[in-house]
Amino acid sequence: MRRATDAAALRYVETSLLLAALLEGDTAARRSLRKTGTLVTSALTFAEARRGVVRARRTQRLTVEQERAALTAVSRFRRRCAVLPVTDEVLVRVGKPFPVEPVRTLDAIHLATAAVLADEPQLLTILTRDERIKANAVGIGYAIE
Repeated sequence: MRRATDAAALRYVETSLLLAALLEGDTAARRSLRKTGTLVTSALTFAEARRGVVRARRTQRLTVEQERAALTAVSRFRRRCAVLPVTDEVLVRVGKPFPVEPVRTLDAIHLATAAVLADEPQLLTILTRDERIKANAVGIGYAIE
C-alpha cells in the first residue's frame, strides 16, 4: 500500500461527501472532488454510496432515471480514485480508541483506513460532511474539507 509520505496531496473521500455531491447537488462537495490531488477512499465507500442511492430511490427521493445516473456517477468516481481495501490492519485499528468517542463502526473504518494510509496526518485531507468524522479527523491532525 502506498503511504502518504509518497504523495504530494492525498485527499480521502468519505461517503457523506460523495453522497452530498450525488444526491443533494452540493456544489461545495462537487468542487472538493474536482480539486488537485490524488483522491483515495475505502472500498467501503462504494458499498455505502450504492446503498444510499438505492435507499434514495426506494424512498422516492430519486426517479429511476436519477438512480441510474447516480449509480453511473459512482462507477465513474471509482475509476478516478485509488481504492483501499478493508484490510486486517484497518480492522485492528477500528478496535482502538479515537479522539472523540463514540464512533460508529463504519465511520471508524473510514478513519482507520485514513490512519493506515497516512503515516503523517498533515499529508492527508479528509473530505467529509459528517460531523463525527470531522471531529475525529481534527483530533487526529488531518486537514478537513
